[in-house]
Amino acid sequence: MPEADTLPVVTPDPAELAPRQIVAELDRYIVGQDDAKKAVAIALRNRWRRKKLDPAIREEVAPKNILMIGPTGVGKTEIARRLAALAGAPFVKVEATRYTEIGYHGRDVESMVRDLVKQAINMFQTRAREEVRVKAAEAAEERLLEALLPAPSAWAESAPAPGATGARDSAAELHERTRAKLRKKLRDGSLDARQVEVEILAGADSVAGVFAPSMGEEMGLELQDALSRIMPKRARRRKLTVSEARRVLEAEEAEKLIDQDAVARQAVEAAENLGIIFIDELDKVAGSHSIHGPDVSREGVQRDMLPIVEGASVNSRWGIIRTDHILFIAAGAFHMSKPSDLLPELQGRFPIRVELKDLTEDDFRRILTTPRNALTKQYAALLSTEGVTLEFTEDGLAAVARIAALANARSQNIGARRLQTVMEKLLEDVSFRAAELAGEKIVVDGKMVEERLKPILEDEDLAKYIL
Repeated sequence: MPEADTLPVVTPDPAELAPRQIVAELDRYIVGQDDAKKAVAIALRNRWRRKKLDPAIREEVAPKNILMIGPTGVGKTEIARRLAALAGAPFVKVEATRYTEIGYHGRDVESMVRDLVKQAINMFQTRAREEVRVKAAEAAEERLLEALLPAPSAWAESAPAPGATGARDSAAELHERTRAKLRKKLRDGSLDARQVEVEILAGADSVAGVFAPSMGEEMGLELQDALSRIMPKRARRRKLTVSEARRVLEAEEAEKLIDQDAVARQAVEAAENLGIIFIDELDKVAGSHSIHGPDVSREGVQRDMLPIVEGASVNSRWGIIRTDHILFIAAGAFHMSKPSDLLPELQGRFPIRVELKDLTEDDFRRILTTPRNALTKQYAALLSTEGVTLEFTEDGLAAVARIAALANARSQNIGARRLQTVMEKLLEDVSFRAAELAGEKIVVDGKMVEERLKPILEDEDLAKYIL
């Protein structure tokens, strides 16, 4: 089932999960496609098995890459994404067609490996920030207090003459008492809206921003990162609210506490041994071998991918990244081509082939209710924020599933994504008037579904555009 890219990463130890348990976890989000789930579950378990091997043979055991064959919207990407989240593994999705945009051989195919390492670094930085969160918050609080109430040394001009120790002690005690009161107010949030001037570090972002538009987004980001590491950071004073200043200072203090070299080492190791690269639309670069026309570009992309999938050493700013033990999962509909149209060498690097089946009306009905992220649950949660109770009856669910299956049969089959289109059109009026319907209960039954969608479905020309 399609859903947003951003997914929560859970990290149970894969050693605790047998293949049957991995499939059970995937079943909580994805309906059907048992063959594909079984294949990826074995691939994940094999990684744990490899760790248990003697080092002499461990390096020789390569992952068995997987080729998923099936139409759009049946769960190919979601299976790979959920597997990565389950294992807490770095994961990137790329489109094979992305590498045909510039010239015959397209963009740098090695960039998919660098993207994987970037994702791994983001994961480990997030974990590292969480580990130092308490210390960073304490340091940020001290800096805020210093900004709100400067230390007594700043009162030197108004200090009493030498020898007047009692007055000095009194000033220091007053400062400590005032500081304690401010600390209490900071913690209870009563100062959050107050303006404070703090000193923060500025990187090289503005310099890179001048060049980024002409260099392209990817190169611009690379330049920005390189400059931020090379150029010294400048301190500048900014006026912010206390709540904003706290957030900025906590982030700054966390960066000081994190060992970035250790994070990079851990990230590279995780990318090399646990990383998953999902190559979508592989069928779009498959074709009969030719020296003329677009087939030259397609074959060139395959040839560029081949060493990466076989096992290569990729240069990056984090050092050499080896791809020998990265798991590659490729996917494609293969409507206009077939896996045998790929280069023989590339075919051999995807020894596990699984076919994903078209979704049936019964599958659609289960998709609407069974997964933890089911569409019906999402819409009910969204409307509940405005006091509207949304309830689906059995005949209502059956009607939605039937219309989605019929729309797929009449026009382009887009799998489970059709359900989103149907549900959006079905609940459009309720969503629009939700503020006026606060406190009411909306029952989505078969009659409501027919009334809302049947006129559109009966007009086939209109249905092609609306559903």
